[in-house]
Amino acid sequence: MSLADFFTPIDLKKIIPKDGFYTSQLGDRIDHHSVAFPDLEQKIDIAIIGVMEDRNAINNPGCALGPDYVREKLYQLNEGGYATKIVDLGNIKRGDKVTDTYFALKTVVEELIKKDIVPVIIGGGQDLSYAQYLGYENLEQKVDVLVVDSHFDLDDDGFGDSIETNSIAYLNKIFLHEPNYLFNFSNLGYQTYFTSQESLRVMNKLYFDVHRLGELTGNIAVTEPVIRNANMVSFDMGAIRSSDAVGNANAKPNGFYGEDACQVCRYAGMNDKLTSIGFYEFNPAYDNNGQTAMLLSQMIWCFVDGFYNRKKDFPLNPKSQYLIYKTSLKHEEHELVFVKSKKSDRWWMQVPYPTGGSKNERYHLVPCRYEDYKTARSGEMPDLWWRTFQKLN
Repeated sequence: MSLADFFTPIDLKKIIPKDGFYTSQLGDRIDHHSVAFPDLEQKIDIAIIGVMEDRNAINNPGCALGPDYVREKLYQLNEGGYATKIVDLGNIKRGDKVTDTYFALKTVVEELIKKDIVPVIIGGGQDLSYAQYLGYENLEQKVDVLVVDSHFDLDDDGFGDSIETNSIAYLNKIFLHEPNYLFNFSNLGYQTYFTSQESLRVMNKLYFDVHRLGELTGNIAVTEPVIRNANMVSFDMGAIRSSDAVGNANAKPNGFYGEDACQVCRYAGMNDKLTSIGFYEFNPAYDNNGQTAMLLSQMIWCFVDGFYNRKKDFPLNPKSQYLIYKTSLKHEEHELVFVKSKKSDRWWMQVPYPTGGSKNERYHLVPCRYEDYKTARSGEMPDLWWRTFQKLN
């Protein structure tokens, strides 16, 4: 089966302005599937995918129609100072069952990653994150998942396999999936009044990285190392405050500002390790004069801008491009080793594998901040090092 079989072409009548596009605009630069399906054997960096599926989007029916509204705004934005190699594959057809749509998205994500093409998914409900995650199942690698959301989408009543996959409980499916190839889960922007204490205990017990909105407000730069550790990102548009993104039936008054959401997406694009990103829960039925569609198109633009400004300083090669810093703790024999890139000034920590934990490597590199190095230099153990060490064990 060809990937083209999963897609319907784009209806250009909904997207192209009366006067057409300027040559500087993305609408003129993106190879879109309106007639012929793009040739994926050519050199392509990014593929845009719409998914018209909202049957499991809780309290947000209509979000399946979002992709074309986003395209209309995205195509009008100007290309940055680089030559983009982007294709738009069109919209994944809604399957007879929701699981058929999941299978289609899983297959597309897997094949694109194999071709070294980054899928940019425009949903649809956030339950599609589970299908995005399944795209890694056959790639024989551990996966670090980052979700930007005001809630933990867990079923707090339990973790049984019978839990339905939907936009407010899909994480159960990811956490319990067999075979287990999830190494780390991170959340940015959860709001405590939407979060049960039991789910916080689960996150703590599993040594996952969860960051409350209040920690990040006015200090969005602290998200960079968290994002840099992710293979895939799922962004719920409900994580953005309703005044900036009203196009969501579940929009709330508090959340990220629009410019912070764009910065998060730029950090995601700059992440050398990241191989897929999905934007979910945008619902044009609730939008105001296309405001949320424009914001989401700008977030995608910022992701593309970050992608074309990648520093390619991970893995750490050649070693001459890095500085090594060693610190000793006050009350332990551990020597903590930090690595700083001369190219980007970004930091990593070396966390040793347990004996026999890895045949090929002696330590795991985890992105960190300069503040983690200062903590270690003062003789204290950084919390990130300890949590990572526990996961490796």
